[in-house]
Amino acid sequence: MALSDLWALEMIIAAFAGGAFGAAIGALPVFIFTGFMVIAGEAANLASRSLGNVIDADPNALGSVGITGAVAFGVPFSPAISFAGGAAAAAYAANRGYIDSGFDYHKAKDIGFALGSKPDVLAVGGIFGIIGYWLTVLSASFSMPYDHIAMGVTLSALLHRVVFGYDIIGKVYGDGLFDMTPFERGETRGEAAAGGQAVTDGGDDEDLLAVEPWLPNMYKWGEVAAISAVVGIVAAYIALATGSAFLAFGISAATLFFLNLGVERIPVTHHMALPASTAALAWTSGAAELGVVALIIGAIFGVICGLFGEAFQRVFYSHGSTHWDPPAAAIVFGTFLIAMLAIAGIFPSSSWVATLGM
Repeated sequence: MALSDLWALEMIIAAFAGGAFGAAIGALPVFIFTGFMVIAGEAANLASRSLGNVIDADPNALGSVGITGAVAFGVPFSPAISFAGGAAAAAYAANRGYIDSGFDYHKAKDIGFALGSKPDVLAVGGIFGIIGYWLTVLSASFSMPYDHIAMGVTLSALLHRVVFGYDIIGKVYGDGLFDMTPFERGETRGEAAAGGQAVTDGGDDEDLLAVEPWLPNMYKWGEVAAISAVVGIVAAYIALATGSAFLAFGISAATLFFLNLGVERIPVTHHMALPASTAALAWTSGAAELGVVALIIGAIFGVICGLFGEAFQRVFYSHGSTHWDPPAAAIVFGTFLIAMLAIAGIFPSSSWVATLGM
């Protein structure tokens, strides 16, 4: 991408539609569709390569449909566009009193709720879809050393909090940002404030929980580390067996279909899978070769990014009132670390992650 792409009218129009669509069906459902499209795209790419080997033809000449790059990670379904647009629309809709879903947390965090066809909600989603597109183009234009789409999701959430008048972090209860014990006690904001535990002032709904962990079934450090290591190994294996850095991400994203259906204790793992897959391929210079060291590197990156996501949610999600995506922030951190290791010469390559033009 180049800076001139910022003003590509056809892309801006498509980005608006993608953000509006994310608002219409909900940020989480549209992200699940992204996962399905990644699986379809990577399967098509693998099939093209296999067919090319059989008939001794150039796989690129076989007409790969480009679903992953052009659709799943492109306009209009890039998470920086459709998911971020849906999250921003939820923040707006909650302010307007449009969300009545029975959600346990602040309503602006209910990213699984379809917001329907209200023109103003669609417009907000569309505007933030364009913003997400612009943020992605800016990162790509300067070859920034991280996942450009994930950074777009992260910065878009910061922006929608500021634009719609939400606190950037929120009111902090208990013994600081990382303290989850008010949640474990079932303490509401009103109860915490009455007990003199409010650190900052504000006017949030007193009946809401004082602390709202992003995943109430998956916030303890040891449990997060355990599932992160498992997912890291699985993702690394998939990457090494197929040569795809994105297939495990697509599978992890698609499992959120069950979470959206209300199946309890479904872990969220795509922020562990993508850095683990990428790190494994960076270690092998992109070769689809199984190896113990590469699997261990996958596990390490899974744990690093899983724990980073948990730390991020404790600071920016659990005390706030809108959805600020911990997985996106963790993917930014993990891919940045991969780029730095490649620049330092510790990893032979950075796989698909840009390295400031190097």
